[in-house]
Amino acid sequence: MGRVRDSGRMTERAFRFGVIAGQARTGAEWTATARRAEELGYDILLIPDTLFTLSPFAALAAAAAATSSLRVGTYVLNTANRTPAHVAWETRSLQTISDGRFELGVGGGRPNGQADTAALGGMWGTPADRLARTADVIAAARDLPIPPEVLVAASKPGMMRLAAEQADTVTFGLPPATTPTELFRAADAFRSMANRADQVELLVGVTAFAPTIFALPDWLSRQVGGDPQEMAASGAATFLIGDADHAAEELRRRRAEGGFSYFAVNGMFMEDFAPVLQRLRATDSVTA
Repeated sequence: MGRVRDSGRMTERAFRFGVIAGQARTGAEWTATARRAEELGYDILLIPDTLFTLSPFAALAAAAAATSSLRVGTYVLNTANRTPAHVAWETRSLQTISDGRFELGVGGGRPNGQADTAALGGMWGTPADRLARTADVIAAARDLPIPPEVLVAASKPGMMRLAAEQADTVTFGLPPATTPTELFRAADAFRSMANRADQVELLVGVTAFAPTIFALPDWLSRQVGGDPQEMAASGAATFLIGDADHAAEELRRRRAEGGFSYFAVNGMFMEDFAPVLQRLRATDSVTA
């Protein structure tokens, strides 16, 4: 999961970068995205689990076959959609096909995820049911011959505790308008319940990177459920506004103050964000 170093306030991990993508018009387009992510230096290609995106395991298998070092992962599986045995079977297969490059991301279901579960014939259940299912999925995956790294998406106390006990990586299921200060508070709350906090990598998404708020595309409103310009202007943490040097400095701050070292970028901004990645890679190389 990357080296760590002592910064005085907390142990810092090396930066890690993912690309979040889930759609393509052809197989060639999808594998080209994976290869380009690898060329640009991204560590992992992540795919959501929705009926509006490609089927996660099939798409990740194709991405892994088209690359040599790029890791692939789910961001994140709605565990109500599949039984633990089904997830373990798919995970074992993808770990074999990718030579161990798969990372299993799981969660109790995104907002409005119940419709997907119903369409797939799954059992949505109560929050307690979904928490138990997530724990069972993690246990089944950990029991595999080549167990994957596990990412847990957590927002409620029960899932936070599960992540504190079981996750290699955690991302907080916070609203799109969450500010960096609120993000840091969530990280502090998580660390307060995790005896093994230094062993857990913290991930936050980057919805958009643009030079000004006025350069944000209108289509982002469908992803964030609101006006992206207003969210960015209010200081929402998932929007990085400014040039590459400014964005790199902000992400260094988030690592130093909040412990966030893993950033997953909306695939539509993969090319734009690459200079930020390069600056932060250089930072880690100098301090290694």
